[in-house]
Amino acid sequence: MRKTLFKWHSYGALIAMLPLLIISITGSILVFKVEIDSLLRPAHMLVEAAPTTPRVSLDTLMKTLLVANPDFELGGWEIFDDKSRSDAGYIIKRGTEDWSKVYVNQYNGQLLSEPQSLEHYITDWILGLHYSFLFHIAGASVALIAGSIMLFLGISGIILYRRFWAKLFTLRFNAVSRILFSDIHKFIGILSSPVLIIVAATGVYWNFIGIQHELNEHSQDEHYLISAPRYSPEISFETLMQQTEVEIASYKAGYLTIPFEPGRDITFYGEVESSNPFNSEYASFVSFDRTSGKLLAKQDIRQADNLTVFLDSFRKLHFGYFGGLFTRLIWCVVGLMPMILAFTGLYLYWYRRKQRVKSAQNRRQQIINV
Repeated sequence: MRKTLFKWHSYGALIAMLPLLIISITGSILVFKVEIDSLLRPAHMLVEAAPTTPRVSLDTLMKTLLVANPDFELGGWEIFDDKSRSDAGYIIKRGTEDWSKVYVNQYNGQLLSEPQSLEHYITDWILGLHYSFLFHIAGASVALIAGSIMLFLGISGIILYRRFWAKLFTLRFNAVSRILFSDIHKFIGILSSPVLIIVAATGVYWNFIGIQHELNEHSQDEHYLISAPRYSPEISFETLMQQTEVEIASYKAGYLTIPFEPGRDITFYGEVESSNPFNSEYASFVSFDRTSGKLLAKQDIRQADNLTVFLDSFRKLHFGYFGGLFTRLIWCVVGLMPMILAFTGLYLYWYRRKQRVKSAQNRRQQIINV
């Protein structure tokens, strides 16, 4: 049984090595995506406002964005009110499925950037590479398979090397390279496997949900190209955002989805004051009818069922920011460990294969000599 598991562990690592390396490296970078963006593009990401400066009305910000980009319609809006980070408006070019992002200063109404595709900036490109290798559903399917293999490798590695705990911090530096590499592989694998298992499991879930959504929404190749607003012109998004704070105590909106396909309504996703460190910043929501503005549904994560709370925790668990900078650093460093595991594992596989070939040659030579 152990021999079979070891064989599948090796084959799985060989099959998924390249995609897993891409996913791991890009994931480590994305842990600090906001900080990298702020460093590379401060004119887009950062704003300066006094603590008492109010936000410009959401309706005014949206109107400004649409007037400057008359060939587009709204699809979403990223909302911030920390006096330092800018809003981001998401717009769709009429008659296409092309989404763009524009940064907006929410305290003076100034547009901070031109419309750019969702993979235009370097970290956004890295995000697309991380999630789907830039090949949308096909790439996301590959990522799903690779993530599943990564999950198997983490679990099987713990089973295979469970006795290594007794000598976890013992590395035989003076041993031959095969033994040293084996020790390093086990040492890194055992230490990093809990985080890698969490990251793999949450990533697999998101890929599965994303692929399922795309297949269900466009199962018959029905692509609804937007040509006009899909909400009533009488709707005031600012009024609705203010209402969310009445509907849910301590609610703070973080993202607004604006109807861009039939059947969609207006939904604000946000956070609430909570003692649970794993509740995400989009854990609670309030939905309104796109034609009348009537309240349709709301969810306070503090009152949600256990399954909903558990699934919502995947966001913070995947990127490791549930414990602030400390856990983010751990997630970033551990995310790079598959590079070491790939190198040492490949060396060990090559060494074992070389030994098998050598043994086979010796047996053939013995037969010839006989």
